[in-house]
Amino acid sequence: MSEPASRPARPAETPERRTTRAWWIFAGSFFILGLIAVLRLATETARPIDLAVVGLILVVGFTAIRHRQAVAALEVGRREEAESFARILSSLSRSVSPDAILGAIVSELGEATGADHIVVARRRPDARVLEATLVSARPGVPDSTTRLPIADLEDPVMTEADRTERLPVAIPVVVDVSEPVAAGGLRGRLDDLGARIGATAPLALAMARPTATPASTAERIPGEQQLVAERIAARTRDVYGLTDTLAAPLTSGGEVVGAIILSHRTVGDWSPTTRRLLRGAAVEASSALSRAYSHLAAETQASTDALTGLPNRRYFDEFCGLLARRRRSGDAVGVLMVDIDKFKVLNDTYGHATGDEVLRAVGGAIVAAVREDDVPARYGGEEFVVLLRNPSPEIALEVGERVRASVAALDLARLRVSGVSVSVGVAVARQADQPIAELIAEADRALYRAKRAGRDRVVAA
Repeated sequence: MSEPASRPARPAETPERRTTRAWWIFAGSFFILGLIAVLRLATETARPIDLAVVGLILVVGFTAIRHRQAVAALEVGRREEAESFARILSSLSRSVSPDAILGAIVSELGEATGADHIVVARRRPDARVLEATLVSARPGVPDSTTRLPIADLEDPVMTEADRTERLPVAIPVVVDVSEPVAAGGLRGRLDDLGARIGATAPLALAMARPTATPASTAERIPGEQQLVAERIAARTRDVYGLTDTLAAPLTSGGEVVGAIILSHRTVGDWSPTTRRLLRGAAVEASSALSRAYSHLAAETQASTDALTGLPNRRYFDEFCGLLARRRRSGDAVGVLMVDIDKFKVLNDTYGHATGDEVLRAVGGAIVAAVREDDVPARYGGEEFVVLLRNPSPEIALEVGERVRASVAALDLARLRVSGVSVSVGVAVARQADQPIAELIAEADRALYRAKRAGRDRVVAA
């Protein structure tokens, strides 16, 4: 005998189908109940209780219809909220730089919340600056960027509990005046009283002084983070003339780095949906900013010499490659090769720790001597390189001489080193398309000529 064919599995019933079926059952039951009440009124003598039942049925029916409309509106609102949040997440996933991340947040929040203005305030990762950008929802209104006091971000926040706990406390000093005052006793008691007040004053000051640490050195708890965001929002209201604001903090590594602020033209309550969207957007933007800042920090660490703080050879080579692709016909380029004279002897005499301090000092002297557009770097060991932008041969020699003089003027007495000198080789491109690697080789050969000529001098290729 053949086995009976198995029945196909029934699809799982969705919550929407169960809700729809329950509504139809309720509507059908309600219709039958109303029909029975109407028939009783039509076939029998109407009694007050029958009229009351019909009235109650009408009230219940009207309430049920309004309830269904409210539920449908709530479902639409939640669906729109979910779609808005999904668009925010999608925009964040495509953004890698801090500016792109905040741009995506502003664009989606403006459409989802209906705010008239959105302000994004954040501390720049490359400077101790709190920068605020206002974006208006009104067409034709340009964005506006300004700087806010960094204290709004970094200063401690004082709660009511903090103010209560840290009020100055008066400590009574009891002086027994019943004892007779001997000669010189009054002076002694005054001295003793002064000593006791002096001993208690630091305690009173300590109790009155806030003990919270700045956000730049300690993590803030979530409540304090919101207070910082509200303080920044108050500042933006004053700066931009905003009326009603709603703020959420932006954080990175547990520290507050800024805030997102929504604004209305008129004072009014913000909807729960807007509050949830702003909080969610701030949390996701904070995570994206943390990733972006970590990426920037890793890139900076990979391209910076840990000892001197100057760009390392990898960064210098990448910069030269980028510059070579973008050089125009009129652009001039020069190179300085700088080497510390007799550095091995210095290391052997004073030790490697002193040698490291000398390297740091020489790096700082080079940075102070070159021009703003020039690019200094540590090339390796005791050797440094400087890329000169648009120099003439005379200017290149002048910059090289400034570097030599700046290093010679270093005061290294604290290291018990009498002084240090450098030899400098200079090369300037003769043609616009001359490779930078060729210039480096020419400057290196000029450097060795300076070494053979007696060191502590500048020689041109």
